[in-house]
Amino acid sequence: MASLIAIEGIDGAGKGTQAGRLVQSLKDLGYRVDTLQFPRYSQTTFGSAIGDFLNGRFGALNDVHPQLAAVLYAGDRFESRSLLMQMIEENDVVVLDRFVGSNLAHQSAKLDGTERHALIDWIEKVEFGVFGLPRPNLTVLIDMSSQMSRELVSRKAARDYTTQEADLQESDLPYLERVRRCYLALSHSRLDWRTVHGLKDDGSLRTIECVAEEILGLVRTQLAGA
Repeated sequence: MASLIAIEGIDGAGKGTQAGRLVQSLKDLGYRVDTLQFPRYSQTTFGSAIGDFLNGRFGALNDVHPQLAAVLYAGDRFESRSLLMQMIEENDVVVLDRFVGSNLAHQSAKLDGTERHALIDWIEKVEFGVFGLPRPNLTVLIDMSSQMSRELVSRKAARDYTTQEADLQESDLPYLERVRRCYLALSHSRLDWRTVHGLKDDGSLRTIECVAEEILGLVRTQLAGA
């Protein structure tokens, strides 16, 4: 059974780039590796609905209660469960660009206090309990400031779910900062999470190579102890 590695972070943090580099580095080391990116906008029914949500079809970001929004993202993964389990059976490592952690951070960022914690518990019960999704062996959070994230999103190539430069989530800086803080709280409170900083102390970007090297080191440590 493969080790399941999830790469997390706010929009624009470099998750896709780092997931791709990690896959290639592990293959170079002789591991059998596969990868999956969530949401799967054009591959699942729920993924298509997520695209509609992010394009504003259901209203503004806060018009949809986070518990209902969470079901869309969880449903996308449930539709992909058989594919994911096949990947786990056939490989040594499966690298995920976003997973359940994204749902926890993005939806809980819309609530506070006891409501936030209750939603986190509910999402995990749905995704891991009701839908039977596997828990990652390691989740790596790429921490990035919301301001830098917004700038990096503007440089992205066209996406298959939107014609806009930034979707509802990406265009809302205060929301992105709340998501970032929720991610950090999750990472600090869980033994199977690690945080990698995307910025230097002076606020400038770390190189893609430096971040990739640190992530690979964390994953190799996890694999050695598996």
